[in-house]
Parts: sequence; C-alpha cells; structure tokens
Amino acid sequence: MAYGYVMDYETMSNLFVGVFEDINTETQHVFIIHRLRNDLSKLLKFLDGNIKNNERHISFNGLAFDAQITEYILKHRDHLLSIPGEAVAREIYAEAQRVIELSNAGEFASYSEWQMKIKQIDVFKLNHWDNAAKRSSLKWIQYSMNWYNIQDMPYTHTLDVESFDIINEIVDYCINDVKSTKAILFLSKNQVNLRNKLSLEYKISLYSASEPKISKDLFLLFLSKKLKVPKYELKKYKTVRKSIDISKILLDYISFVRPEFQRLHEKFKSLIIDPKNTKGAFEYHIRYRNVQTDFGFGGVHGSNKSGEYVAKDGMIIMTSDVTSFYPNLAIRNKWSPAHIPKDIFCEQYEWFFDERTKIPKKDPKNYVYKIILNSTYGLSNEENSFLYDPEFTMRITMNGQLTLMMLYEMICEAIPEAIPIMQNTDGLETMIPEHAYDKYMEVCKRWEEITKLSLEHDQYDRIFLGDVNNYIALFTEKECSQEELSKILIANPHFPHREDNGKFYYQPVKCKGRFEFVDLPLHKNKSFLIIRKAIYNNLVFNTPVEETINNCKDIFDFCAGVKIKGDWEFVQTCVINGNVTKEKLQNTLRYYVSNKGCKVIKYNYTDGREIQLESGPWLQTIFVKYEKKPFEQYDLNLKYYILKAKQEIEKLKQTNFKQLTFF
Repeated sequence: MAYGYVMDYETMSNLFVGVFEDINTETQHVFIIHRLRNDLSKLLKFLDGNIKNNERHISFNGLAFDAQITEYILKHRDHLLSIPGEAVAREIYAEAQRVIELSNAGEFASYSEWQMKIKQIDVFKLNHWDNAAKRSSLKWIQYSMNWYNIQDMPYTHTLDVESFDIINEIVDYCINDVKSTKAILFLSKNQVNLRNKLSLEYKISLYSASEPKISKDLFLLFLSKKLKVPKYELKKYKTVRKSIDISKILLDYISFVRPEFQRLHEKFKSLIIDPKNTKGAFEYHIRYRNVQTDFGFGGVHGSNKSGEYVAKDGMIIMTSDVTSFYPNLAIRNKWSPAHIPKDIFCEQYEWFFDERTKIPKKDPKNYVYKIILNSTYGLSNEENSFLYDPEFTMRITMNGQLTLMMLYEMICEAIPEAIPIMQNTDGLETMIPEHAYDKYMEVCKRWEEITKLSLEHDQYDRIFLGDVNNYIALFTEKECSQEELSKILIANPHFPHREDNGKFYYQPVKCKGRFEFVDLPLHKNKSFLIIRKAIYNNLVFNTPVEETINNCKDIFDFCAGVKIKGDWEFVQTCVINGNVTKEKLQNTLRYYVSNKGCKVIKYNYTDGREIQLESGPWLQTIFVKYEKKPFEQYDLNLKYYILKAKQEIEKLKQTNFKQLTFF
C-alpha cells in the first residue's frame, strides 16, 4: 500500500475544511479557513510536504473535485496568502462551484491527473463507480459496507457559517467521510496493490484506473509497440460508421431447422443499425418449447417458469458455458476494429488469451489478462476509445446470440425430452434424461467443430429459479481430500459438505441476483440480507426460516438501503401521542422494519406521486446513524422478515410438472 493521506474537502460559501488522515495510522490533520480561523499557511506547508515526500492523496472522487481544489490552492498560493481568511474561503468556494459546473457539463477538468503535483488514488474511479451501471455515491457505499454513520452534510453549502459550533459539526462530518474512504481503501487493498504493481512494471499511471481503463491502457501499450505507432497517435484511431448492415457481418455457418429460429435469423439479417442510436432500436422475442427468449443489442436472455428444477427420476441438469465467448468469437473468426490490421490485433488478442491459460489463477497477471480480454468488446463501442468500431461490437453480440441459439436448437432437437431452463449470453442450462448424456456431449462436440469455440460443462442437482438473473443453483456433489475441503470452506463456509467413511464431499452453490448474500460488490443493493440468508438456509439446508431470522443478532442484516434523485424526495410521517408529523429525509437512507415506527414514502414534488417504501401496514425506523443497544430494543418486526422469506420460498419451491411436458 502506498504512503499518503486519505483526505476530503468541504467547501461552503465562507468556509473551507480539509481533513487528512495518514493511511497507516490514525494521525489526523484538520485545516480550517474562515473568518474565525485561517489555516491556509499550515495547509500549504502540509501540501508542500506531501509533494516533497512523494505522498499520495487518497479520496472518493478526488480527481474530479478535491484534487482540482488542491491544484488551485497551490497555483494561487501567493494571492490567497495576501487576503483575509474570509476572502480565501469565498474564492475557494467559487472555484469549487466552477469545478462542479464543468463536471456536470461533461467537460474536461482544469487539471489532468498527469499534471497534478500531488499524485492521487481515487477509490471512486478505481472501483468504476462513475460507470452508469455501477454509479454510487459515498453515502451509498457507506451503507453497503455497514458504516456506522451515513448521515448527509447537516448544512447546505450555500450557508454562511458564523459559529465554531457549526464549523465543528462540519469538521466531524468531514472526518466521518475520510474514515469511511479509508475503510474503502483497505477493502480495495488487493486492487490498489495490483495497480501499483502494473504502474511500476509498465511505467504508466494506473493507480486510479478502473478495469476497463487498465484494459484500454495496456492494450494501447502493447499495440503501440507492435504497430510501431506512438501511443498519442494510436489514441486518435477509430472507425466511425453511419450504419451497419447486419446481414453482411453474420457468420456463414449459422443455420437453423425450426421455423421460430429461422424467423429469428431472417430478422437479424434484415437489420440496418444506426450505431449512434441503438437504445431500444432492436428487441425481438421467440417462444420455443414454452420458453420465451429475448434478444437485443446487449445479448440474449431466456428462462423457463419460476420454480424448482430437480435432477431426479432419471433426469440430469446440464450447464454449459462457452469459454471466453466474446473474446474467442473475435479470435477464431479473425475480427478486429477496421482501423487496426487483423493479423496484429488478433495475434495480440490471442496472446493475452493463451498467456492467461498458462498463468495460475492466483497470479495477478491472470486477472489482468482476464480484464483485457473481457473489456475489449465494451471498448469497441466507446467513442473515446482507440478500439472504437461499432461494427466490431455488432459482429460479436449479434453472432454470439445466434451461435448460442444454434447450440440451444441442436440440443433440444437431438434430445426430444430436453427441457430448457435458462439461456443467458454465454451459456445454457438444460434438463435431459440421464441416458441422453452421451448424445448431449456429442451435439456439443459437433457445435464446437462448427464454431471453433469451446464449451465447459458441469451438472446441477437442482435449480431454484426466479428468472434468468435471479436463482440459486446447487451443483452435483464433488469429492475432495480433507485438506482441500478445509481450504474450500475457508472461502465458502456456506457450502454444504459432509464426511462419509473417511471420504470428503462438498457441494458448490451459485447464487445470483436477489439471492446473493456473500461478498457482494459494494455498488450492489444488499437490502434485507437476513431474508436472503433465511431463503438460502431453508432451500439448501432445510433450516426453518424462523430459526435463521430469530437467531440473527446483527442489526445490519435487517436493514435496507434506498436512494433517490431527480424530482423525488423521501418524506417520513410519524404519529406521536396522537400528533401527526412529517419530515423530509436525506436522499440515501438506511432503515429497518419495526413494530413501532413511521411510514416513509417516496414523494415526487413535480407531479405529486407517492410510493411507500414498504406497502401495507409495515412501519420503518430510520437508521442512518448506528446506535448500539441490546438487540431486542431495536424493536424489529420479525414477522415481516419471516413472511417475506416464506413468500419467496413458496415461489421457488413450486414445481409445475405440466410446464415440463412438451409432447
């Protein structure tokens, strides 16, 4: 871990607060610039020390804000030192507003990372929480990691602060944000160390790089050397297209026998795509064997009806995934962005794939090459990327969907009793008679020969299916040594396992979507984790729901998180001693369901719509600040959690055998 300080600034109309905490100790430095106290000289001396000692600043979204303010202060130091504290604070505030306006307008910041006198680690950028699919505020990440205090800033930034009491409150708020950012840093320790290693090895700054940026920068470096083109020139490369005729980019070997798939194929061939306007431009659905499969630019998704699918009565459940599907589609078919020579691109791309297979999974290089392989597809559809060519993107996603559907059809037509369970981007889950196993593998082998792609196979004992993105799947039991089992259970203590006559067995379990409860990424919503645990324990171990819920004493497992933006606000209505009170709440909330509490609604102040957080009679207690007390005093309404778990289990356990009959 690098040396430096975790830091955060608060800028208000007449007040500047800066808090720094050493990453290796709890040593803090607090700087206040205000009419009542002016620490500007001390702050500058501290920043000069950071520069001299090569100490980094670690922040949440600091590259876009805090580091911009730091550079402004350093650049204008002489002027700022010549004016009173009140004026300094107001000038810094004006600059902060300018920085925010530039960011909101999508314009480049005044100072690029390479220009900064103090080097940065931005955990917001590093974790890619600036991406639309993962977008997360510090408050949301605080909620996700069970931080004790997720309260918003107690005052608006436009307030003129006139007392030390308010200044101290703002300092405390800033300290809370610094300490939580420090916690995020240590949760991201492996990622930070990896970026440090890559930065030193390749002599490029990747300290705050997201995974796609690592992919882009390293691919750029390797291609630059192969093409003998300077990186700054290669960055300008791209292929801009006005339209894409899908019929001209589909693989020749794609063919179908069933009319529903033939119509699908014809639909794809009829598409002329405007790469600048793809949102909602293509949606298509087919129904085959009573299962609807949906197609779009993002991939293919389909699933059978929700319920329990069990490998019994002579049936087995096969799961087959295409190995590195999207990368291998490009590699095997010699595709590349049009502005990069095919031989060089595919040679380099395949080199990453081959090298990864030689490297143990524990080696960070394995992970790096995986990032490069998986991110290239997305980068080809990013206008600011040197890999930009939307036709390359379409070649992969459109052929990928049709190629997978070929496998789907081939399996089901060769095995009349086959029951499709799921189809999702790069793989299939199918129930087949046990006697048809060899036929299944024969079909898969034929598909591999046609496509030059590879499949990885396994079997499930059962699947509790909500839909294609939400399920619990139990693999078939696997034998292992006692030593292997010990290692497996350290990483996965929730896996079923047993010993039988000196032999050891374990059963891997895959939880997806709303049933995930272990090591959830911080941007994901982990609301009511106790319900997920109760569902899992009941379905996997047959543990009564009441047992899991009544025995849990972790208040955070009972909490939910919600956030709003735009024209919405949270409003809490309480009845106390017969009096009704209403209170506007902050935009990110943590709460639990209680016996005595209040009702919280999402209120749209533009059109007046109201949506209850928990519809029905259920009440909520806001828990943005952790309060330690005897567990029973939290006044949890355990009936709510038990009911919700049982309702979900009832859906997952239903087995409608009519849905499994086709002939």
